[in-house]
Amino acid sequence: MNKLLSILFLFFSFYLNAQDTITVMQYNLLNYGNYTSYCTSNNNNVNQKDNYIKTIINYVKPDIFSVNEMVAQEAMMEHLKSKINETWTDKYKRPPFVYEASDYIANTVYYNSEKLSFKKQYIAQTYLRDINIFKFYYNFATLAEGDTAFVYCVVAHLKAGSGTSNSNTRKIMVSNAMSYLENFDPVNNYLFMGDFNLYSSSEPAWDILTNYSDERLRFNDPVNKAGEWNNNYEYRYYHTQSTHKNSNGCAAGGGMDDRFDYILISNDIKQGNKKVKYLTNSYKTIGQDGKHFNKNINDSPTNTSVPSNVLNALYHNSDHLPVTLKLVINAPVGIKENVLTVFSEVRLVNPVKNNCKINFYSKSNSKITLTLFDITGKAVYSFEERAKTGDNEFNINISKLNSGFYILKMTDEKNASVTKKIIKN
Repeated sequence: MNKLLSILFLFFSFYLNAQDTITVMQYNLLNYGNYTSYCTSNNNNVNQKDNYIKTIINYVKPDIFSVNEMVAQEAMMEHLKSKINETWTDKYKRPPFVYEASDYIANTVYYNSEKLSFKKQYIAQTYLRDINIFKFYYNFATLAEGDTAFVYCVVAHLKAGSGTSNSNTRKIMVSNAMSYLENFDPVNNYLFMGDFNLYSSSEPAWDILTNYSDERLRFNDPVNKAGEWNNNYEYRYYHTQSTHKNSNGCAAGGGMDDRFDYILISNDIKQGNKKVKYLTNSYKTIGQDGKHFNKNINDSPTNTSVPSNVLNALYHNSDHLPVTLKLVINAPVGIKENVLTVFSEVRLVNPVKNNCKINFYSKSNSKITLTLFDITGKAVYSFEERAKTGDNEFNINISKLNSGFYILKMTDEKNASVTKKIIKN
């Protein structure tokens, strides 16, 4: 029995390292903390926005949360950190605010310090606005031996507006950033993310990102949806702006008809070459149901892509929708994803009294077997549940079990498993 328990512990350690996931979210917060003649305390109140952002964070639960249009003030960046730490975890941290451009709005990033640590930041270019690079590493159990995985977040807010002049400005900003990356390190786990303000994949900035002269540094669109995005019904599932049909004076109007917000992935992340791999089909535009082209996101028909309170928060907080994706950490090079579990990001809170609540993300509909082992390695509880594609929650009633330490093993239909410890009060 002790041998079985040791195996379970090894299993547990392996899956923490090899199959954990991190959720990444990019979001334009629309002049957060920055009051202007048009974005005022009446139509863009920061205290109201705090509550909206908390609702969205609590729903998405991002481990990396990059933002555009944050007022360029350290105090307000710290203020938002304190607010989002009131949500699903209180472990969010942020890098110090470093900037060179003189713009009144800036980029920043918040991260879940339980999973990630911040290493260093750089500024890739300063024309019009800074494009920032934030370097993170994953908190492996073997971190003391130097075993980890790095992720670089390149966060950009490109020039807004249509026309050749604005398109050329976006081209210059991206060209500068890509030249910096080429000299910095052309092969690594890069996410190029932000509000790009691109109307079409025929714009020079997009071409530079996806067809860069150095093939090692070309970025990939996870959903592979190049095209003429502006006011094009064909791309209605990928539009991120605007949440409002009619402007309230601060938020742009026009309804959902532009794809401005992106998270692009480097070849290393696409292929899983350096312990980080994009989780196929995990890219989402939060709140986008494809049924509100040129409408408010909360118009009829009812938008059921997110809970109603989240939809309300998305509508009122910004004229952009956030985009998200998931990364598998420490995926072996060349691994086929069907040998991984269909589920990921398994979470539970210890200690547990009577009801153990298990939350996780599933890539597909699947039967999941849950087995609970006691300290001797004896199976004391087992049952099956059906998981749906997306976020799931299972509940185990352990009120009849004695207090102590247990191992929960979750197995999918392909017999791939993850394990979690449970401490019963």
